[in-house]
Amino acid sequence: MHPILLDLGFFSIKTYGFLIATGFLIGIFVATREARRLRVDTQVIMDLAFYIIVGAIVGSRLFFVATRFSYYRQNPLDIFKVWEGGLVFYGGFILAAIVCAWMIRKNNLKVWQTLDIFAPALAIGVFFGRLGCFFAGCCYGKPCSLPWAVTFSDPQGLAMLNAPLHPTQLYSSLGALFTFIIIYSFRKRKIFDGQLTLIWVFMYSGLRTIIEFYRGDARGMLYSGQFSVTHVLAFLLALSSLIALIVLSKKASKK
Repeated sequence: MHPILLDLGFFSIKTYGFLIATGFLIGIFVATREARRLRVDTQVIMDLAFYIIVGAIVGSRLFFVATRFSYYRQNPLDIFKVWEGGLVFYGGFILAAIVCAWMIRKNNLKVWQTLDIFAPALAIGVFFGRLGCFFAGCCYGKPCSLPWAVTFSDPQGLAMLNAPLHPTQLYSSLGALFTFIIIYSFRKRKIFDGQLTLIWVFMYSGLRTIIEFYRGDARGMLYSGQFSVTHVLAFLLALSSLIALIVLSKKASKK
């Protein structure tokens, strides 16, 4: 695809980095707008968003490096080349969740209400982030002969070249957009705090569980190469969030 958005010779802008930044900015806009609707201090939400972003980048990069430790042990400076792609969502999710919990407690915010504020922002952020993956060529799919298969030919990208592949990045991106539409439309009709967050976790993880079967990049495999670490995490999160949604929805309905 087009890993370089703008190249001036002495300076270039990576498409991946540009779309990641766009996702963060639009996500912050969506979160602050929702905070304003709920009469929550928007400045606190913006501060929280900043720390979440830092945690997400650091965590997702560390997870990515851990799954390719043999390479980065030989090329340690490449660890810092985030703009070239290489972020594992669940690594970022875990560290961002820890940072978020600390900030929520520090500012005496309502935990589940605050998480619901960020749920639609996360969904739209993932939409742009996965588009960035597509243009960078990372997170690419297995070879296939489907009519919508994508062939990468730019040697600056990270994908397998000159072979028709599943556009797994676009599967994830479209899934995130659909999730955003569902959550954003439902936000005024939720029956308990945390419902939007659980819906997002279930939809993202459920879709990720399916898409992992079609990923072709190095994944850090388990169980004789049948499943990736991310695959197992996605399945467990999808199952636990679904159970939580069912139980908490029943309790809220009774009240």
